[in-house]
Amino acid sequence: MPITSDADIAALLAETRTIAMVGASDRPDRPSYGVMKFLQDRGYRVLPVNPQITGEHVHGEYVWRELAQIGEPIDMVDIFRRPNAAGEAVDAAIAASAKSVWMQLGVINEAAAARAEAAGLKVVVDRCPVIEFRRLGLPDVG
Repeated sequence: MPITSDADIAALLAETRTIAMVGASDRPDRPSYGVMKFLQDRGYRVLPVNPQITGEHVHGEYVWRELAQIGEPIDMVDIFRRPNAAGEAVDAAIAASAKSVWMQLGVINEAAAARAEAAGLKVVVDRCPVIEFRRLGLPDVG
């Protein structure tokens, strides 16, 4: 079952340091742009992943084509993709040995969530870390 309790969400956000954001955008009008900045401002390292803008920079970070290229430990994969594309991101997170996957608001893919859990990852579905961070009054991690 995906993580739903306040205590488990707070613990996950407290133990996370490096986040790969699949579907990150360089466009200020996109939700992922603001979420990335919020998380960076709270002390997280956020590595953007988007094949359409590979090699560019978003909020000072190099944009990767795919998770497999990152080559450093990833605590969480934050998924800003349509539900039908979330499975591919989850499979990449499993292959990259991420510790957790976080599917954003509206991103609900039960089969992908089940695969992640079966592989030992913690899973959050249909939530936004910014909303949870604020709602729970969590301290910065940096």
